[in-house]
Amino acid sequence: MILINVKFTPLPEHVENFRELVDDFTRATRAEEGCLFFDWYRSEEDPGEYILVEGFKDDAAEAHVNSAHFKAAQVFFPTILTSTPRIINTLIEGTTQWDEMAEFQVD
Repeated sequence: MILINVKFTPLPEHVENFRELVDDFTRATRAEEGCLFFDWYRSEEDPGEYILVEGFKDDAAEAHVNSAHFKAAQVFFPTILTSTPRIINTLIEGTTQWDEMAEFQVD
């Protein structure tokens, strides 16, 4: 699995409606064949920051970044952000789903 975490900082006028502004991109990405999950979260420490947690099958990355909705987002996102997003991108071999956490087992 390709696991990607990205931090986005919207312009002040877009902080409250950011999720609405990126909804088309979100829906299109979630519909991609290799998308495992694509979830937005708002930072509790900085309410002006959103965190995107993405998971894709190993062979889905190229299709994602070459999709029409991704290319449109490359033009759109810079118009609603204060700075370039920060990213962590890693490959986790052999993983394609969430596992149970051993440390907090619920009986």
